[in-house]
Amino acid sequence: MGLVAIEPQMTLTEIQVERYARHILLPEVGGAGQAKIQRAKVLVVGAGGLGSPIIQYLAAAGVGTIGIVDDDVVDLSNLQRQVIHTTARIGMLKVTSAKMAVAEINPEVIIREHPQRLVQDNARDLIAQYDIISDGCDNFETRFLITDSCYLEKKTLVSGAILRFDGQLSVFKPHDRKDNDCPCYRCLYPEAPPPGSTPMCSEAGVLGALCGAIGSHQATEILKEITGAGESLAGSLIIFDGLRTEFRKIKIKPDPNCKLCSKQANIKDLSAH
Repeated sequence: MGLVAIEPQMTLTEIQVERYARHILLPEVGGAGQAKIQRAKVLVVGAGGLGSPIIQYLAAAGVGTIGIVDDDVVDLSNLQRQVIHTTARIGMLKVTSAKMAVAEINPEVIIREHPQRLVQDNARDLIAQYDIISDGCDNFETRFLITDSCYLEKKTLVSGAILRFDGQLSVFKPHDRKDNDCPCYRCLYPEAPPPGSTPMCSEAGVLGALCGAIGSHQATEILKEITGAGESLAGSLIIFDGLRTEFRKIKIKPDPNCKLCSKQANIKDLSAH
């Protein structure tokens, strides 16, 4: 098998060049960017509506190692939006179902199964093993635990959320702050809303295709962060109104009184730790 040199001690096989040809053609990615993708380790929290397209596109892109955290099993009601799973895999652990799907998309990708719930006792240890963290969870307790753990471990967080016909997306990397940029998730949402004040998708519903729209954007931002292509979404929030087909991009700044990332923050006071 022939090899194509990218830079010293880095090569792509002829099969890899063919598989990733459309990436390599992009000046912003090229062979060097594809090599970065293949070395990257991404942790996807949640193999559900958002996690499904994220995992599929990262696998197709050739991300070297994808970790998947989810303790749930595939249910019939999932299949309307969680397109990585199939009817035949109902009752199977979602992490195992997702691994099977990835093997058919790109057998070169390493999948690490974490069939567990992300909790205070394991969050930092899991997150520390990866370069970029993708939040596709469906509850605020886990969402805040992820953002706090990413801050403490200095990991970039690509966060998405969906409900009914609406979605939002941002990138948080306060560890990369230079001036008054790169806020953390708590700069935008200081505290989780009171229990019961915000409905879950299981209560309010969600348009299945919306998961694909937001999840695909998350995958795009992850690949941009890996390769350094384009402009990072850090410091901005994308809001999508599916009923009106409207995207809005809002600038967000660090909160000088943030309980997580400000100079006077006391991490011990946070509920997630």
